[in-house]
Amino acid sequence: MVPVKPPFEQPSTDLAGATVTVGIGPVTPAQVVAVARDGARVVLSEDALAGIAATRAVVDRLAGDSAPHYGISTGFGALATVQIDTARRQALQVSLIRSHAAGTGTPVETEVVRAMMLLRLSTLATGRTGIRPATATAYADLLNSGLTPLVPEYGSLGCSGDLAPLSAVALALIGEGQVVDREGTVLPAAQALPAAGLTPVVLAEKEGLALINGTDGMLGQLLLALADLEALLDVADLAAAMSVEALLGTDRVFAADLAALRPQVGQGISAAQMAGALAGSPIVASHAGPEDTRVQDAYSLRCAPAVHGSARDTHAHAAMIAGRELASAVDNPVVLPDGRVESNGNFHGAPVAAVLDFLAIPVADVASISERRTDRMLDPARSHGLPPFLAHEVGVDSGHMIAQYTQAGIVAELKRLAVPASVDSIPSSAMQEDHVSLGWHAARKLRRGVDGLRRVLAVEILTAARALDLRAPLVPGPVTGAVRDLVRTRVDGPGPDRHLAAEIDAVVDLLATGALQSPNQSPTLFVPDAKETP
Repeated sequence: MVPVKPPFEQPSTDLAGATVTVGIGPVTPAQVVAVARDGARVVLSEDALAGIAATRAVVDRLAGDSAPHYGISTGFGALATVQIDTARRQALQVSLIRSHAAGTGTPVETEVVRAMMLLRLSTLATGRTGIRPATATAYADLLNSGLTPLVPEYGSLGCSGDLAPLSAVALALIGEGQVVDREGTVLPAAQALPAAGLTPVVLAEKEGLALINGTDGMLGQLLLALADLEALLDVADLAAAMSVEALLGTDRVFAADLAALRPQVGQGISAAQMAGALAGSPIVASHAGPEDTRVQDAYSLRCAPAVHGSARDTHAHAAMIAGRELASAVDNPVVLPDGRVESNGNFHGAPVAAVLDFLAIPVADVASISERRTDRMLDPARSHGLPPFLAHEVGVDSGHMIAQYTQAGIVAELKRLAVPASVDSIPSSAMQEDHVSLGWHAARKLRRGVDGLRRVLAVEILTAARALDLRAPLVPGPVTGAVRDLVRTRVDGPGPDRHLAAEIDAVVDLLATGALQSPNQSPTLFVPDAKETP
């Protein structure tokens, strides 16, 4: 039994007692996060079960037909022309799952598997897949059991959906493969399912395809990334405001009338939030008079709303695409309301893959401008009076010198991760699947990118908090000061060199737990109605 510690797992937000009802309509992004990260339970609605039963009756009728029907009485993919005898169709379903569960590599995070399972269950609940009600219920029971199928990282091409990852889940459903329990221990599904009161499913016609033919893995990761980035973009505005203050920059460039001259929605939001975070700052006021001879600040300060705002607009576009995908019934073939069973190409991951790749670009850009602000605070030629590298004893101490190196290394990797995966198709299945989306790959690199952005912003906040302390006797404003005080609950103020990695990780944890978004920590963090500013 091997313990698994997922590398990107996010903490619970204390919604473990919630229940998500999965019906014919789409689940919401918040419900996906609640099930994936907070252990929320799921239940199938009565209308969903009724719709599933009605569609299953169509499949049962076609199963007795002498004509071939793809996925019901034929092989799969390039073997779709091979008709399967009735006596061998149960073996066909098991063979499909076993052969398609061909992934390899490090297991993906529990939250990713749970999100993927909820989204597959949501498609099953549409009544368009032909699965049996009992099988859909068993899928929900597995999701609720606290057992998570072990899904290897590599295997999906994002063509007929995320075949290999979803097959690893289906393998556990039939009592094979491996699962991970709540303690992170890997167990054989054959042992773990009965111990949890679950009976392995014996699959009938069409059910193998219904369980594995969807974009649920890449969509689940997109929704989790969108949730993370929504919070991190607020953090980026806050970090930039702290750096502007620490570098004796001006807040005038964030004024609403200036933002209105360029009606980019995201830029207006970030400008308003930065202006709100700097409101009432004694440090800003200390150099706001005519004695300050500087004409303008560096781009990394005054252009922060443009860069952060671009990320916000990209986020909004990706959220729109995700919303459409949530409302989709992705399977092949599908059973239509009039009883027709039709093949289709809706399982191709291109729409999701493209926005996963799109988001990786502003993730790299926001991190890049954050690193530039940090570097300015460490350079005495540009920091306007701060000690070199914010060191306590210059020459003996290195201060935050190498923290910026860490940022720079992450930013370099984020630039590589911004190279799109979705343009790199590779053919498969004897050229039947001759163009694929690689959406799963786009999702995996975006998850790594989000983690890197969080760490880059943590270094900027840690550095800006130290720089603000070094501006004493001047004091920061109410909002930036509240953030500095929150950082000080985890990390001591300026002094001789300490183990810096632990301090960076402490601030990373603050960001990961959402502490900087807590109204109890900083009630004036952002100005009222800032998110409605055009």
